Amino acid sequence: MDKANHRFAFQDLNYKLLIIGLVINIIGFILMIGGGSADPTKFDAEALFSPVRLTVSPILIIAGYIIMIYAIMKKPKKADNNETPDK
Repeated sequence: MDKANHRFAFQDLNYKLLIIGLVINIIGFILMIGGGSADPTKFDAEALFSPVRLTVSPILIIAGYIIMIYAIMKKPKKADNNETPDK
């Protein structure tokens, strides 16, 4: 088998998109954390039901997964066929 014919399924762009999607996912999960209270008898509805936790963080998580799926599914560009391997 010829080494010139072997290519990896992922290129640099795929890895960059995968890392970007993972970072966006982690940010979404971090924004979702919280809302608890140190005092178990106190209920803080504003912290628990904040718009960041209920709207922004799920959107970021879904966007992160979409970017990661796109990074996995993206095909690498084809190499130039001008060069022919020596036989």
